[in-house]
Amino acid sequence: MASHQPTLGRAGLSLSLLAGLCLASFFFALSTGSVALSFSQVWQALSGQDSGIAQTVVNELRLPRALGALATGGLLALAGALMQVLLRNPLADPYVLGVSGGASLAALGCLLLGVGTLGLTLGSFAGALLSMLLVFGLAHGRGSWTPTRLLLTGVIIAAGWGAMISFVLAIAPEENLRGMLFWLMGDLSHVTEPGLALLILLLGTLVAWLLARELNVLAFGELHAASLGVSVRRLRYAIYFLASLLAGAAVSLAGSVGFVGLIVPHLIRLWLGNDHRLLLPASVLAGGLLVLLADTLARTVIAPEQLPVGVITAMLGVPLFLILLQKAHRL
Repeated sequence: MASHQPTLGRAGLSLSLLAGLCLASFFFALSTGSVALSFSQVWQALSGQDSGIAQTVVNELRLPRALGALATGGLLALAGALMQVLLRNPLADPYVLGVSGGASLAALGCLLLGVGTLGLTLGSFAGALLSMLLVFGLAHGRGSWTPTRLLLTGVIIAAGWGAMISFVLAIAPEENLRGMLFWLMGDLSHVTEPGLALLILLLGTLVAWLLARELNVLAFGELHAASLGVSVRRLRYAIYFLASLLAGAAVSLAGSVGFVGLIVPHLIRLWLGNDHRLLLPASVLAGGLLVLLADTLARTVIAPEQLPVGVITAMLGVPLFLILLQKAHRL
């Protein structure tokens, strides 16, 4: 893990670069598909100057999906960054710790009940928070928890959620099964109202950034943080709540999109260092960029058929993670 800290100028340049890449990828996503559009057509559709097919394709089909991809990637990357500093372990993320499994199970129940977008988000958040409390409560036991014990407990809880998800799928009505399976692999094709997820991402990023100085101290250990006046218990609960909300919002929007919360914060640390004042917003931008590009690839690589975006992120994440492990082993 890199120990350097970027200068203010380099930090601004890095964030500007990521923001520029996100903007370019956003317009690329809006222009790419079964109906190819030029950037000028996309701009005219967004500005209301075009009321033809371009306006329908962009504003009703591609725009909600692209915004949903940005929101999903940012939510997962931010949740992963928070969990990694809490555990002081780069392997922590919402999926490894079973948080996304709890959110997915609750979301499947909401889908079966036919609840709306807000109910789905609240249900996913409740499932994620329950899973988080279970993992940390069971890992703590009668003594203090360790990162290794937490990870092992999270893996077991995730396996338990997986079994319960399989049970729900087994008893689900036949007409709902395909959609539920596709959603569990990560699916943005149904996204029509990404506004709530974007709002949660914006507020979550702001809250996390306000906690960045305390997170920098916590990264050196809880005893060190407490000796410097940080309220470790309050900060820990804030991370529990915020990471659960972020993961729940991502799952309710796009289903299970793996590896984003694991890979993105780790890569940003290698590139920009460990200062969370830069790491957190950079992770949000990089996570959004990754999922946006993955979703664009998912809906174009075998068009008119579409792949689940979670398949693309896994295909990208697995070899990348193995490469990172090999490099870390050689150091």
